[in-house]
Amino acid sequence: MAFVLTLIATVNAYSQTYKTAFGVRLGGTSGIAIKHFYKGQMAWEGQLGFFGNGSSVTGLIMKHDNAFSTPGLRYYAGGGAHVAFYNGNRYNNWLGRDIAYYQTDAVAIGVNGILGLEYIMPDSPIGISFDIKPFVEFGPDGHVGFSPDPSIGIKFIIH
Repeated sequence: MAFVLTLIATVNAYSQTYKTAFGVRLGGTSGIAIKHFYKGQMAWEGQLGFFGNGSSVTGLIMKHDNAFSTPGLRYYAGGGAHVAFYNGNRYNNWLGRDIAYYQTDAVAIGVNGILGLEYIMPDSPIGISFDIKPFVEFGPDGHVGFSPDPSIGIKFIIH
């Protein structure tokens, strides 16, 4: 009986809030992400992303707000930075991500913003999000690029 009560309390807690979640991001930069709340509605998120001709590592700080009357729905906003590693292959632009079109190996750094909606499904450890993560990226030879980097995410609450 104690196990059933603990399970019910855990499932109900998912719809309220969570501490840590792990998931996937599908969009301009697709990959994996981990989000952890460290203080109230403040969270950090780490992303390992992949795109047509490279990969990236991104760190973000976000504030979440439960401003909606729908339980489990909240918005978030914040910012951070990334490092992108281009592999030199030619690739067509998709969702604005391949801003540099490098034909040689290159490393670029960027500044990111993020604005999105997150919905924690009732009685479930699953969250769905939609966001835009616009960035300005500075590459070799003075190249500067921009991308809106939209995505859809699915996260699994692990704590």
